[in-house]
Amino acid sequence: MTVAERSLFDLDDMFARELVGLHEPWEPESVADPSLLVFNATLAAELGLDVDELRSPAGLALLAGNAVPTGSSMVAQAYAGHQFGGYSPRLGDGRALLLGEVVDVGGGRRDLHLKGSGRTPFARGGDGRAAVGPMLREYLMGEAMHALGIPTTRMLAVVATGESIIREVDGRRAQVPGAVLTRVASSHLRVGTFQYASATGDRALLRTLTDFAIARHAPAAADAENPALALFDHVVAVQAALIARWMDVGFIHGVMNTDNVTISGETIDYGPCAFMDAYDPATVFSSIDHGGRYAYGNQPAIATWNLARLAEAMLPLFDDDVDTGVELATTTLETFPERFRSAWSAGMRAKLGLAADDETGDDLVADLLALMQSGGVDYTGGLRSLSSVVRGAVPSMFDDGFSAWADRWLPNVVATADEMDVRNPIYVPRNHLMEEALSAATSGDLAPFEQLLDVVADPFTERPGLEQFAQPAPATFAAGYQTFCGT
Repeated sequence: MTVAERSLFDLDDMFARELVGLHEPWEPESVADPSLLVFNATLAAELGLDVDELRSPAGLALLAGNAVPTGSSMVAQAYAGHQFGGYSPRLGDGRALLLGEVVDVGGGRRDLHLKGSGRTPFARGGDGRAAVGPMLREYLMGEAMHALGIPTTRMLAVVATGESIIREVDGRRAQVPGAVLTRVASSHLRVGTFQYASATGDRALLRTLTDFAIARHAPAAADAENPALALFDHVVAVQAALIARWMDVGFIHGVMNTDNVTISGETIDYGPCAFMDAYDPATVFSSIDHGGRYAYGNQPAIATWNLARLAEAMLPLFDDDVDTGVELATTTLETFPERFRSAWSAGMRAKLGLAADDETGDDLVADLLALMQSGGVDYTGGLRSLSSVVRGAVPSMFDDGFSAWADRWLPNVVATADEMDVRNPIYVPRNHLMEEALSAATSGDLAPFEQLLDVVADPFTERPGLEQFAQPAPATFAAGYQTFCGT
C-alpha cells in the first residue's frame, strides 16, 4: 500500500473522528492490474472533483484501493441488523471501506465508499472481493433510479482489478473477473448503525450517533423539543416517501434488512433487486427470499417493521420513562401507513393523469392494477400506454375489461398525454437486458452495458431505434428468473 503524494480529494473524516466505537480503522487490499471500466464524470463534477485527475494513474490507484489519500482516515463501519427477521449483532462493512467525506458543489456532505476492497475485521467469510457483474449492476441501477427521480446512492466508478475471483455461476464454482466499486451516499448511516450503538449499552454513544445523524440529515430536529424523536419522525417520513416511489415504478429491493435501510432515505445496496415485468404484488426475484418476505407488495409493511427496530434502538433517548418512550415511538411509527398511502396514491394518480383531489382516483388505480394482474400486463409498459389512450389509440396489451375501465377513467383525466409520459417511464433496467449486458461485460464486452446505461439515463423520452428496451422479457426468460446478492 502506498500513500498518494497528494490528495486527489479534499476529504474529511468526520465519521471517523466523531463516532469512535462505530468503526474499525482499516486499509484496502491492493489489486494486481486496475483498469477503469466505467466512470461517472457527471457525478464527479457534482462532487467538485477533478475529472482528469481521477482518470489519471494516481486517480485510478485510489479508486482501486491501491493508494490512500494523504491524511485519510479510512474505516470499516460497524452496524448490526435484522436479516430476514433474524438479528445479527455484528455485521459491518465486511468488504467495504469509507474513504471519507467530501463537500459537493452544492454544499452537501457526501460519503465516498469502496466496495469489494478486501476483507475487513467485520468480514463474515469470503474473500472480501467483488465481481465485475454485481458491481456494474449496482452502478447501472443507481443511475437508473437517479434518472427516475428516486433518492439513491450513486456510483462514481467501477474498476476492474485484473484478478479473478471464485464465485458460483449457474450452480458451479467458476473464476470471474474482480472489480472495486466507488459508491457515493449522503451517508451510510443505517437502522443497523443505531442497533449496533444501542447494543453496546453505551447511551452516550447512542446520543452522539443521534446528534451526528441530526446534523447530517435532519438539522431542524436539533431545535425540536425532543430532538431524538424528531429525528425518528424524519426517518419515518423519508422512508415512507421512498417506498412509495419504489412501488410507483415497480421496483423490488429484494433484501430489505435493517442494515439496508438508510437514515437519509436513499436506496442502498442493489443486490437481488429488479423491476417487475408482469404486475403481481407477490413477485419475488431474490434467490434467498424463499418465503417471499421481501416481495413487491410486502415492502411497505416491511419498512414499518424495520422502522420499529429503529424505534427500539433509539428508545432510551425518547424519554427516561420507558412506557412514555414506547408511547411516543408508537405514535410516530403509526404515521407511516398514512404517509406511505398518501405519497403512493399521489404518485399513482399522477401516473394516471388524474387530479390530486380526484375522489375516484384510488378506486381507478385499484381497478387498473387488478386488471393488470389478472391479464399479466407488463407494469411499466401498461402504465406508459395510458398516454396513448389519451391520444386516441387502443392499447393491445389489455384484455376486454380495459374498455369499461377506460370509460370511467378518461372523463377524469386532467393531464395531457405529454405530462403523463413524464410520470411513466418507457425505459427501466429490464431484467433480461440487464443479464445480457452483465454477461457480455463479464466476458469483456462493455458495449451492451454502455448502451443500456445510456437508455435508462433518460427513461421518459421515447427514442427511435430503442424499441427492444421497452419490451417485456420473453416468457421463456421471465419464468423462474432469480437475482442474487452478488457476494
